[in-house]
Amino acid sequence: MSTLPIESALPELKAALAEAGAAVLQAPPGAGKTTRVPLALLGEPWLAGRRVVMLEPRRLAARAAARHMARLRGEDVGGTVGYRVRMETRVGPTTRIEVVTEGVLTRMLQSDPALDGVGIVIFDEFHERSLHADLGLALTLESRSVLREDLRVLVMSATLDGAPIAALLGDAPVVTSQGRGFPVDVRYQPGRIEGRMEPAVARTVRQAVESSEGDVLVFLPGAGEIHRVEEMLREGGLPAEVRVMPLYGNLPQQAQDEAIAPSPPGRRKVVLSTSIAETSLTIEGVRVVVDSGMMRVPRFSPRTGMTRLETVTVSRASSEQRCGRAGRVAPGTCWRMWPEHAQAGLVPHGTPEILDADLAPLALELAAWGVADPAELAWLDPPPAAAFGQARELLAELGVLDAAGSVTPHGRAMAELPLHPRLAHMLLRGRELGLGGLACDLAALLGERDVFRRGDTPADADLRLRLEALRDLAANRRVRGPADVGALRRVQAESREWRRRLALRGEDGDPSAAGLLLALAYPDRIGQRRAGKPGRFLLRNGRGASLAESDSLAPSAYIVAPELDGQGRDSRVYLAAPVELDEIERHFADQIEREDIVAWDADAKAVRARRRERLGALVLHDGHLPDPDPDLVTAALLRGIASEGIGALGWSRSAAQLRERIAFLHRHDPSWLDVSDAALAAGLAEWLGPYVYGMTRLEQVQRLDLNDILLGMLGWERRTALDDLAPSHLPVPSGSRIPIDYADPDAPVLAARLQELFGMTETPRIAGGRVPLTIHLLSPAHRPVQVTRDLASFWKTGYFDVKKDLKGRYPKHYWPDDPLQAQATSRVRPRPV
Repeated sequence: MSTLPIESALPELKAALAEAGAAVLQAPPGAGKTTRVPLALLGEPWLAGRRVVMLEPRRLAARAAARHMARLRGEDVGGTVGYRVRMETRVGPTTRIEVVTEGVLTRMLQSDPALDGVGIVIFDEFHERSLHADLGLALTLESRSVLREDLRVLVMSATLDGAPIAALLGDAPVVTSQGRGFPVDVRYQPGRIEGRMEPAVARTVRQAVESSEGDVLVFLPGAGEIHRVEEMLREGGLPAEVRVMPLYGNLPQQAQDEAIAPSPPGRRKVVLSTSIAETSLTIEGVRVVVDSGMMRVPRFSPRTGMTRLETVTVSRASSEQRCGRAGRVAPGTCWRMWPEHAQAGLVPHGTPEILDADLAPLALELAAWGVADPAELAWLDPPPAAAFGQARELLAELGVLDAAGSVTPHGRAMAELPLHPRLAHMLLRGRELGLGGLACDLAALLGERDVFRRGDTPADADLRLRLEALRDLAANRRVRGPADVGALRRVQAESREWRRRLALRGEDGDPSAAGLLLALAYPDRIGQRRAGKPGRFLLRNGRGASLAESDSLAPSAYIVAPELDGQGRDSRVYLAAPVELDEIERHFADQIEREDIVAWDADAKAVRARRRERLGALVLHDGHLPDPDPDLVTAALLRGIASEGIGALGWSRSAAQLRERIAFLHRHDPSWLDVSDAALAAGLAEWLGPYVYGMTRLEQVQRLDLNDILLGMLGWERRTALDDLAPSHLPVPSGSRIPIDYADPDAPVLAARLQELFGMTETPRIAGGRVPLTIHLLSPAHRPVQVTRDLASFWKTGYFDVKKDLKGRYPKHYWPDDPLQAQATSRVRPRPV
């Protein structure tokens, strides 16, 4: 490893590329690697007339780098040095260096995996770890190993550890350059900012302008913060010669170019920028950096299937990158909007986008490349399995993948469009439906931040209102709604480009079809209004979504919501359009599941049969099923009985007693039928099923004769043995037949008046003599006076005490002195003999 200024490092770098075919260059901000290295490689023999392709993470940086290299050669862009970015190409027949954005490299690889005519691919600012950079490197390495052993690969980074990348490149040499930065005085805030950051940032900018020379570069999270700080600074406090200029990705190209151009003599500027100016981009004249310490990053949730922007604290590497911007042309100053002790607490590096991003674009590119499993390629960080699996599921819904998981012709056509797969699918399907122009407008609107300004009161979510504003602009009418005309013009230009690519002519389409087109792009976000207050929806993916009750779409029966915040139980809907049920049924017919539901209704105590049509979590139709399958009805009825409990069958007294007798015998001989609740519930289909066939209600079942059913379950032999082993009644000396109570199978009870048992010398036994009955001896009033299982002992000892008590209370009744010789009777006194 060497540590050299960039000019001195170039010979070693050239040698490494010539010998090893790959290298890693680590150079700090301001080293000049972005422009010096590509130009220095043009004369290398191994390049042999082939082109240099250099990747930049952003369009602005790609254009600026190409212009700077062309200026160094005294040429115009499109000569030796050109660029390719989305929607714009400036290359010519003599172009040797092409600066491209990362998505463009993917398109080049998909159309020509061998990269014919390319000698080296340079990945600039790789430490940003964008999804497209990781994908581009993986595909390039695959192409190099299979098709182009002579293809050189150079990875350049300012802050990333070069060792892991060098290992990925096959232990490529690492060359480190010191660069030519000037010292930067770093100043911290005494404490953290309380409340909104914008007032504190505006105060610091005024202080920086007053105390320093040169231009000021201010880093803010997003366009909203930029415009608020811009407004505060324009209200006063800055010298007249100082201009305030915003800089972010969605600004028109002319405004971006003005922000990075050198200030005229005698003038200064304050550039309010997102992280777009953190790397690759040199804004000449900057001597001061004000860093808010915040940035906005996309976060994808496999749980919700949605991406939302999060404002996060910058990493330590990003803070150093930003700080270095102040020392590129002269000694400078960096104002950090956080206390010094917090600097050490910053995470070393940001999270690679591949670990947090929506992987549907990556999955589409891999499918078009012929790869279903990312493990087939070499990655610095492999795609997370859950997010990649969900991405593949979405592609299958969009018709990208066939049943075998291979890419379809429709998927290949989608991959040729530099759009998210959802929008690419919408454009192609929209063209098939004669709605191509409308699809182009929608794709452009969704690719731009909302063209309706979001003030204190949220703008109406209806995307059709944005389409109407776009139509107003095209017809030179006064634009309706709270529209940003500049944003509408950008949308208009992008829509024209999509129309050109799809070869569409004069085709606008009715805005009322917007919902259908959005449903094709976002099938998982079709929403059905829930009962209750308007504005609450259930999405096809099972998530909830909500609109303000005042929103024009709140009463809609069905909507499609392409933009939600993905937070909470019900995600807030920012953009949506209504869609009709018949459109859903017509265009998603192959995905609608039709099911006959035969189920137990616990409230009605009956089986209900319904025919239901479902799209994911959405029930589109739910009505009565007139002719349900009788077998399904019987099964549902039996499940209902099981849920209600065996006791709900309505046992008659005789059936309940018979069940108790059988249970008694099973207790003492397990070979007898088990008639417990659990056993009967488990075997409902076998013993009860044949009797309830054709029934639907519990009350019908309750009219069955369960006594006969139970006897039928026993079989002839056991039915014959039942009365011998477990008789229902027992004859007693008085001549009466007394019922036996089997409620307790361990101690069956014979309850009889004492006088009816005179002369019964021994306790009766059942179950073949194995089980003695428990005798409840009753008074003439049928109240228990003694319980015994040893009748002989009772006559000898207990009877006389009982007799004395009963004779006093029932003097007219017969109370003999010798109960064993006395005549039993069911009357007050025995009949005279």
